[in-house]
Amino acid sequence: MLIREPRNPIITKEQVKPTSDDLVVVGVFNCGAVKYKGEIILLLRVAETFAEQNHEYIQIPIAKKQGKKTYSIKKVSKKNKQFDFNDSRYVYKIQEYRHIENLTSISHMRLARSTDGINFSIDDEPTIFPETKYEEWGIEDPRITYLEGNYYITYSAVSHNGVCVGLLKTKNFKTFERLGIIFSPENKDTVIFPEKINGKYYAYHRPVPTDIGYPEIWLSSSPDLLHWGAHEHILGSETDNWSVQKIGAGIPPIKTKDGWLNIYHGVDKENKYYLSSFLTPLDDPTKIIKITKKPLLSPTEDYEKIGFYPNVVFACGAILENDMIYIYYGAADDKIAKASISLASLLALHS
Repeated sequence: MLIREPRNPIITKEQVKPTSDDLVVVGVFNCGAVKYKGEIILLLRVAETFAEQNHEYIQIPIAKKQGKKTYSIKKVSKKNKQFDFNDSRYVYKIQEYRHIENLTSISHMRLARSTDGINFSIDDEPTIFPETKYEEWGIEDPRITYLEGNYYITYSAVSHNGVCVGLLKTKNFKTFERLGIIFSPENKDTVIFPEKINGKYYAYHRPVPTDIGYPEIWLSSSPDLLHWGAHEHILGSETDNWSVQKIGAGIPPIKTKDGWLNIYHGVDKENKYYLSSFLTPLDDPTKIIKITKKPLLSPTEDYEKIGFYPNVVFACGAILENDMIYIYYGAADDKIAKASISLASLLALHS
């Protein structure tokens, strides 16, 4: 249903310069997107790990002190039977249940710019680097919302304390202000609405329950973007077999004549990721009025099926321009691709 850009993937890890000589980029993906001063800006998630690895142990990067763009090294023996290394993203500790001991890479954010939406120049240095104790394992999956003269960036802050949601603010994509943690662990996939509704700020987010319930989309409101409450469950993961395992918000909501357009992702029982969408009234984001019955995008191309983590299409950002929606999505957790659809065509798919 979405039309893939013929030149996909448009950004690959080979185009990104590592932070230092002892690191290698293992993925560039899951980017925020915005139009700024005539350019399309992507805020890339760049994942790195140590270039030299040993067959006996894995070297894991951990962010160092605040303000230092360097990492310390943690070594985990591959012979240690306490650990499971079968998932390329994590080192699991085997105990009563599988527990993530560490990530195998660490992510920061990097700016890319383009005038045509296809050919991007990528900064050589990290734009936003892990700094706080809640970011020692990295900062991931930025979403950008333009709101009241500022660009607000939600992101996943990852540490041994879990995954929580951080908030950044900028006016110029040169200087950034950390506003702190807005949702405690375990939570991610947070998108902020681009305007107040009935005097309140709103955001979709995705708590991750363990013993009871599933990772699904919730809505919260705030008087100031920092303190969130009035939490409501919005959409469950049991709707279709392509989203049976979990779902989460994707790009920040887009205002249309038919309501707020929300593009989200779902994961099936085989860990394949898909994109779909739903509509809510402009004056009430708690109610889903229309939803697409089938995925808008499925991992069918080689660059989506083969990579750091296979069979993934995952969107964090999109541009609406001249009635066209241009979606920038992560493919197989190591590259960025682009797909498009007319707004009218997408709205017509909702029933």
